[in-house]
Amino acid sequence: MALIVRKYGGSSVASLDHIRRVAWALASAKEEGDRFVVVVSAMGGETDRLLKMSEEITLQPSSREQDALLATGEQACSALLAITLESLGHRAQSYTGMQLPMITDGIHSKARIIDLKTDVLTRALDEGIIPIVAGFQGVSENGSITTLGRGGSDTTAVALAAALKADCCEIHTDVDGVYTADPSICPRARHIVRISYPEMLELASLGAKVMHVRSIELAQKYQVRLIVKSSFHNDRQTWIVNEEEIMENSIIKGVTLEKNVSKISLIRIPDRPGIAYQIMQPLAEAAINVDMIIQNVSIDGYTDLTFTIPTTDLGKASALVNEVAKKIGALEVRADNNIVKVSAVGIGIKTNPGVAAKMFKSLSAEQINIEMISTSEYRISCVIEEKYGELGVRAVHKAFGLDREDSTETIQ
Repeated sequence: MALIVRKYGGSSVASLDHIRRVAWALASAKEEGDRFVVVVSAMGGETDRLLKMSEEITLQPSSREQDALLATGEQACSALLAITLESLGHRAQSYTGMQLPMITDGIHSKARIIDLKTDVLTRALDEGIIPIVAGFQGVSENGSITTLGRGGSDTTAVALAAALKADCCEIHTDVDGVYTADPSICPRARHIVRISYPEMLELASLGAKVMHVRSIELAQKYQVRLIVKSSFHNDRQTWIVNEEEIMENSIIKGVTLEKNVSKISLIRIPDRPGIAYQIMQPLAEAAINVDMIIQNVSIDGYTDLTFTIPTTDLGKASALVNEVAKKIGALEVRADNNIVKVSAVGIGIKTNPGVAAKMFKSLSAEQINIEMISTSEYRISCVIEEKYGELGVRAVHKAFGLDREDSTETIQ
């Protein structure tokens, strides 16, 4: 008998009516003989509500107490779903991250999983109980409640699927899978039936909101088969699998727009060994993710360094960089949050020359200037002015033929 981990996002459990709908679906699956563990997010909007309350008290709440507060959203939802299932005649029990336990490091709001025990879940399954796990949370080795970051319930689900050796992990959300672009930006975006782990990882890291980045990393590492499907209808779904299982030969699989991006530039810094380390080390210690980095050619022993970070970290990063700038004698520090990142993603990039040129041509045709560029085996990203973001996505999406039913395009 197959074992499945089923995760339901905030939009799927946004109200009691939504929770009842999920409970009926689970009850029906249980009656058909399925074995599954359920992971839930907080009810839609609940995390933001709790966060806002804490910030009404102080703009800098204790990270430990904020994690303890935010974790209650998932705990409440898991208990409500268990109560609803029991009202339908099915045995169910809710579990917090501490009760499993899911052991994490001590970095609050961005904790990483160290160890995960599944004994209590295995016993519950053996006794015919439907386990409902509160996602997004764990417990540090010193006993403090931790959270895994926004979207962390996906990571909880994949980690459980890996630990339980589940046959697959289903991500139930408000969309019926992954698309070649955000349909609200590109009305002709197409549904993707199968996508590889690397492609999905790039899409998630570059602004696609379907799944949490770390959940894809875990799925790829432990070979957890993923399905993204709608909680509200079952007509379509997207499988996230190994490259070898992808039959389509499209060069570019999708185009993303990332808005949570800002850049910091240090002007006229000494061009000598150790300077880049001095700039980046404080950011690393503050758990600030640095993405694109550009250093200009040295002139008279000086150079400029520009890098991108999440806009949510801009204030903290600017303060840290300004301190370093004084120490190393930089002429100036500039911060800019009026930018976005447009990216083309696909496994065909590494084997097809000319992809970058085609992307640059599509942006040039719309008179869009490229401020920064970065590439990998699976993606090409361009930083452009914020006001051109959606236009840039549509231009690149069309250039690679992703608005056509047959998008097996070639580079010319």
